[in-house]
Amino acid sequence: MMGDQEDEGNVSLVSKEGDKFDVPVEVAKMSELVKSMMEDDADGMTEIPLPNVKATVLQKVIEFCTHHTKQEAMTEIEKPLKSQNMADVVQQWYANYVNVEQVVLFELILAANYMDIKPLLDLTCATVASMIKGKTPEEIRTAFNIINDFSPEEEAQVREENKWCEEA
Repeated sequence: MMGDQEDEGNVSLVSKEGDKFDVPVEVAKMSELVKSMMEDDADGMTEIPLPNVKATVLQKVIEFCTHHTKQEAMTEIEKPLKSQNMADVVQQWYANYVNVEQVVLFELILAANYMDIKPLLDLTCATVASMIKGKTPEEIRTAFNIINDFSPEEEAQVREENKWCEEA
C-alpha cells in the first residue's frame, strides 16, 4: 500500500500541444491512467504525457479533479436520471461545470474516458443523457446534428422492432 508521502508534491500533466500543467499528485491521481503511469515508473515520473487531450480540455479536467478532491466530492448520480436538470442530479458547482457548449462536453467525455476518471465520465455522460431524456428521435437528431440516413422503410422497421421502448 502506498504511503501518504507519495501523494505529496506536484506532477506535470502535458497536453497534446505540449503545454504543461503542474498539478498536486493527489489531484492528478483521480485519473487511473495517470495513477498507473506514476506507479509503473519507479524513478518518480514528474511529467505525464497525455497526447490525446488538448490543453483547453485538460485545463477543464484539472478544474474538475481539483474541485472533486479539494472542495467537495460529487454525489453519486442516480440512474435512471431523476431530472433533465443537472442541478437536481448533482451539486450546483458540478451542474454549472457541465453547462458548456456541446463540442466541449463531448471533448470532456473523450478525455474522461481516455484518462479513466469515472466521476467525470459519469457526470458528462449523465449530462448528455439529460439532453436526450424525453425527446423524440427527431428532436434528438436536431439537438445533436445527426443526419437521418434511414429510408422510410428502414425507419418503420426499426420503430416496429423497438415498439416496447416507446411504451416504457
